[in-house]
Amino acid sequence: MLNLIWLLLSGFLIFIIFLRAPQNGGLASFATKSDLLGSPSSAERFLNNLTALLIILYLLLAIQLNFNNL
Repeated sequence: MLNLIWLLLSGFLIFIIFLRAPQNGGLASFATKSDLLGSPSSAERFLNNLTALLIILYLLLAIQLNFNNL
């Protein structure tokens, strides 16, 4: 069960990291012109917090799975 959660979490982390708009323009210009995610600064802050939380959860699950395999 933990293996499945860990696998899904790693896939979602890859997706959310690629979803982030680049800081040098690119999709950022689209994000400032569209209210798709609300305010660009609040959306970016939410994605930063979500990414950090999921990375911590990913690492904790990796440690737990490593100790289970010993």
